Amino acid sequence: MFKSVKELVEICETENKKIHEVMLEQEMSITGLTADEVYANMDKNLQTMENALDEGLEGVTSTTGLTGGDAVLIKNYIASGQSLAGNTLLDAVSKAVATNEVNAAMGKICATPTAGSAGVVPGVLFGLKPRLNPSRKDMLNFLLTSGAFGFVVANNASISGAAGGCQAEVGSAAAMAAGATVELAGGTPQQSAEAFAICLKNMLGLVCDPVAGLVEVPCVKRNAAGASNAIVSADMALAGVTSRIPTDEVIEAMYKIGQTMPSALRETGRGGLAGTPTGQRLKQEIFGD
Repeated sequence: MFKSVKELVEICETENKKIHEVMLEQEMSITGLTADEVYANMDKNLQTMENALDEGLEGVTSTTGLTGGDAVLIKNYIASGQSLAGNTLLDAVSKAVATNEVNAAMGKICATPTAGSAGVVPGVLFGLKPRLNPSRKDMLNFLLTSGAFGFVVANNASISGAAGGCQAEVGSAAAMAAGATVELAGGTPQQSAEAFAICLKNMLGLVCDPVAGLVEVPCVKRNAAGASNAIVSADMALAGVTSRIPTDEVIEAMYKIGQTMPSALRETGRGGLAGTPTGQRLKQEIFGD
């Protein structure tokens, strides 16, 4: 069993395995399930993800009216041929936003690793699908690889906005997606670790400041940033760029930053954007006194 990214990579290199293979074995060991049973469960999660982003791309609006419809705007913008970021990157962004708009509208999503960050991993995966043409099994392996990195973060730091800020939620999700993207694109386990580190470093210190205490503003748009960050970080690692700070030390840094972050910036809806005049006005309009 691995407890750190360093241990995970060492197992992969020593036993000539990919990250998803090591994670599958660990999942089987912990749960007592067979490989087929693990994959069957993962397929249900993948289908939930696909259903959510499809629903969001058709257009949804939250009960409060704070969020909704942005995924459709981005989808239409891509179709116009005028995008600056390119179709692959922006497609991932639109699907990340779509998923979180469904979450805000009380739809069914798959927390990866949390509801507030649920758009990043599926957004990246389905955004890359036309480019990399993965099989269904490849897509399931992408989730296993994401889960391997998430396992390390959850057990050594935090994936909770209330405990560590949004760096622990969208930051972790983005880094998980970055690591999995590298493997999906044919990179090595070490390159996956580099992508994870690069991506998480880019989101250190990100606060959790939901307006009116709801997982809508700025959460939905942060999933867009997380998805784009993941793909760029994966490209950097595949190009040979490395993180000067080892992956596990980046995770530890995130944990320590979260511990010193003021409570007003950890999902309490009191600081940051939630504390702005407009944020307070929206809270008053939604909940009154």
